[in-house]
Amino acid sequence: MNRTARLYALVEELRAAVPRPLTVGALATRFEVSGRTVQRDLQALMETGVPVRSIPGRGGGWSIDPGMTLPPIRFTADEASALTAALAAAGAATPYAGAARTAAQKIAASMAGPASAAAQELAARIVALPARGDSAIRTAVERALAGNLVLRLSYTDATGRESDRVVEPAGLLTADGRWYLIAWCRTRRAGRGFRLDRIAAAAPTGEQARPHELTELLLGSVAAGAARPAALASLTAPPRQNGTD
Repeated sequence: MNRTARLYALVEELRAAVPRPLTVGALATRFEVSGRTVQRDLQALMETGVPVRSIPGRGGGWSIDPGMTLPPIRFTADEASALTAALAAAGAATPYAGAARTAAQKIAASMAGPASAAAQELAARIVALPARGDSAIRTAVERALAGNLVLRLSYTDATGRESDRVVEPAGLLTADGRWYLIAWCRTRRAGRGFRLDRIAAAAPTGEQARPHELTELLLGSVAAGAARPAALASLTAPPRQNGTD
């Protein structure tokens, strides 16, 4: 068993044992490796965001938080391949690209059988050219969106003209493989789109932004006809209410 397969198997082994912790010795025996190798694997899982934890004391060992992991999911081979392709497209300039890597590991750990085989086979056949992107800028944009914070930007437009902007984020637009921050620009007093790979610097100010409707800021622009991706429909649907009216 190679290391990637063993990492996935470790997650499944810990999940199957919940709430009982497993010792390093037991895991080493199960996977026929040394205790040191198991320790390194568990540390690698922690570093990628998998919620494994060490429980000290008598009767302790290693466990995983079942509330923060996915149960086994019955993906079809085509669904698993679609997820693989989507995750592969999360380049350096893509919002939440860092979180996409840890999400990929959690999704992979939830798959088994033909779906897992299809995902691994396709993943081995995808390559990508390195994309230009600054993780500090991406993180600043993510923080501003999550906290609804005013953002200070240094931006270079399509003509090469540089400017400093203070903006109130409303959302994200993706088009032709590019990502744009859609925001109310205080400097221009209008809605504007800022291509993420043209942002030279970004810093949340800590000031709360006013709420803005994404569709309203797009009115009158070339992106006025933008619509929510069909693949996200189930995520944007209103939650079901218990009971009846």
